[in-house]
Amino acid sequence: MAVVKYHVKDRAAYIVLNRPEKRNAINVEMRDRLFEIFDDVRDNPDIWVAVLAGEGGVFSTGHDLVEMAAGGGHGRPTVELYQVIEEIWKPTIAAIDGYCLAQGGGLALSCDIRIATERAVFGWPQVKRGIASTSGPCSLAHRVPLNIAFEILFTGEFLDAQEAKRLNLVNRVVPAEKLFEETDALVRKILANAPLAMRAIKEIAVRGRDMTMEDRVRFAETLSEHIRQSADAKEGLAAFREKRPPVWQGR
Repeated sequence: MAVVKYHVKDRAAYIVLNRPEKRNAINVEMRDRLFEIFDDVRDNPDIWVAVLAGEGGVFSTGHDLVEMAAGGGHGRPTVELYQVIEEIWKPTIAAIDGYCLAQGGGLALSCDIRIATERAVFGWPQVKRGIASTSGPCSLAHRVPLNIAFEILFTGEFLDAQEAKRLNLVNRVVPAEKLFEETDALVRKILANAPLAMRAIKEIAVRGRDMTMEDRVRFAETLSEHIRQSADAKEGLAAFREKRPPVWQGR
């Protein structure tokens, strides 16, 4: 059985963590496969958007602690995977159901947009196991006020979906049975727009976090000028002038 299900349909990549009997705990095999898949998402011109989800009513409970306790868990670290996902200049969506904990939370926070079900649960409980966290201080603590992040990380207590929404950790909360309907509706809205323009916007936003405002604006203008020369930009303006829907080619 594949530990990650992966398929591409209509320019959307669907990535599903598939160890439901282990609550989609992330072991070396799954992590290595995710690296391969996200490399394909980055490089495949037929993919314009990606969705990450979990099988069996669970997103992921994080690192496979059984594997860790047995002395396993080596290979490329998950922290590199977070960066790989964040630096794919294509929209990524996490569709979250059930537990989304520790490294599972790190994967979700690496995606651009997060949709959660009403029964989703978020947390970084590593302190209860005597281990430190990477995604907590490196991702969570940069998305919520630091005092809030510290309370979550120091207590190891969980957040329900509505609290996660209040803290802006997720974009919206939906009924469990509507998760993939709502996610696919968002995918369609994204795919209706120009892929190169979206990639430039994401790259400007992500890279610009570490720049001064002056450098950020200059970088944005450089990328924007490049996009203005693309076939898609010409198509978008022609479609507007001709009052018809644009036909994007991603070039």
